[in-house]
Amino acid sequence: MDDVPTEDLEEWTNWSGNLQFEPGVIATPETEGQVQSLVEHCRAEGKTLRVVGAGHSWTPVVETDGVLVSLERLTGLVEHDREAGEAVIRGGTTLGEATAALQEVGLAMTNLGDVSLQTVAGAFGTGTHGTGTELQSLSSTLVGGRIVTGTGDVKAFSAEDDPEFLRAARLSLGTLGVFTELRLDLERAYKIERREYCTTAEEALEHVPTLAAENRHFDFYWYPRSDEVKLRLLNAPNGGTDERDLAFASLVKKGTGWWHQTIAEHDDMTRLFEEMEYAVPAEEGLECFREVRERIRENWRADVGWRVLWRTIAPEDTYLSAEYGRETVTIGILQNAQLEFREYFEDLEGVFRSYDGRPHWGKRHSLRAPELAKLYPEWDRFQEIRREHDPDGVFTSDYLRTLLEGAGVTAEEQPRRIGERESEVEGE
Repeated sequence: MDDVPTEDLEEWTNWSGNLQFEPGVIATPETEGQVQSLVEHCRAEGKTLRVVGAGHSWTPVVETDGVLVSLERLTGLVEHDREAGEAVIRGGTTLGEATAALQEVGLAMTNLGDVSLQTVAGAFGTGTHGTGTELQSLSSTLVGGRIVTGTGDVKAFSAEDDPEFLRAARLSLGTLGVFTELRLDLERAYKIERREYCTTAEEALEHVPTLAAENRHFDFYWYPRSDEVKLRLLNAPNGGTDERDLAFASLVKKGTGWWHQTIAEHDDMTRLFEEMEYAVPAEEGLECFREVRERIRENWRADVGWRVLWRTIAPEDTYLSAEYGRETVTIGILQNAQLEFREYFEDLEGVFRSYDGRPHWGKRHSLRAPELAKLYPEWDRFQEIRREHDPDGVFTSDYLRTLLEGAGVTAEEQPRRIGERESEVEGE
């Protein structure tokens, strides 16, 4: 480990400031061999190694008092094949860097979320997604790559050679190893038109099923205090729902641009916020939203400073995907970071759970291994693959044990209130 660059930093803080901790050391390897050296050191010393990306998560998935690894020196496009629609990028590359590099060679990802600040590996590893009834989450584009496992070995993997490992690796919370390279399945670069409309909640809800079906990307924001809705439609130029069929709403924004500049639109992130998001079966997505809306209007309207986001995602076969095996609607509730959020989120979490909801792995929730295991049909198979590639638990922190194993912590001892562990850290 002596040959690996390190940084002196007493405390690490995530993007919103809600999570702080003191790692033993922060390492910034420059080569795959140095990543191996770090893993071997941690394995020999009984230390935990966690990889940090852009820190754009609300849960303590990267927290460790051992070795915190940043791949900021392992970035960029390695190779591409435009005809085959594939490219290889290094693990520390951010989505913004990756999309710009892909655009330069005429390639594009099928979908993005609102934000492209995250590293690609970090976004994949926590289940980042955009919206679209026929579009899967971002990690569905992963078809191969290279990973340093918990034994310090480098594993080259692909959909052709090891489809089971790929189904586990696409969303693994960094528990299978450190991704040094990722091979992506892509399409030709394309332009996309964004249209945004404002209307009332009641008008919007009557048209949501049609809008979701007719548009490549569709979602909406609901603003609790005004009870207004912003509809967002993204399509190939001149595609999607005809403007004449949107007479019930007012057009507030329209423009066309390249995919990487048009889909993600919130990279400034000047306002800090807290977020919880659950994925529910699509056939119950509107019913769940109506219940959420009613609960907020009855109990929380005076306290809520931010919006609620409704999106759709196609089914996936990734073992820990919230969209595993079902068409999905996700509902995200946001709150200004300066305002109280815990009781609000806890109240709404009960609604989501009543609809068989699965939480977003990088956002606020209170579920732990006993509850999570019931939500994922391939939970046990994922655990087998995880133990096979990290037999000594090099990548498994205390928080991840409660999340994936529940080992060593009773149900009564586990943090049950949303944000409880993080608030304890803040108060230290």
